[in-house]
Amino acid sequence: MKWRKLMSLRRLSHMPGQCWMYLSSPQVSLVDKLLFMVPVALYWVLPDVMPFVPIDDIGVTLIVMGWYVTRMERKYPSIKMPPSGGKR
Repeated sequence: MKWRKLMSLRRLSHMPGQCWMYLSSPQVSLVDKLLFMVPVALYWVLPDVMPFVPIDDIGVTLIVMGWYVTRMERKYPSIKMPPSGGKR
């Protein structure tokens, strides 16, 4: 069930926005921001199993982003993403 929630299309479509919201928020500590940035940056820069193939880099970034967003939602429940949509 947890994998179903993690890999849902709705969840995947909102994750980049939520991740950016936590990374740009002044309420989130620098250590928590670096918890996402350092592993992802290192994975993108250091040589890996399939060099020059960005698909695996993007996949690892999405997995780490899902973990990071879930962790930040639990740690900072007061930070909410503004509702999108509505009437124009």
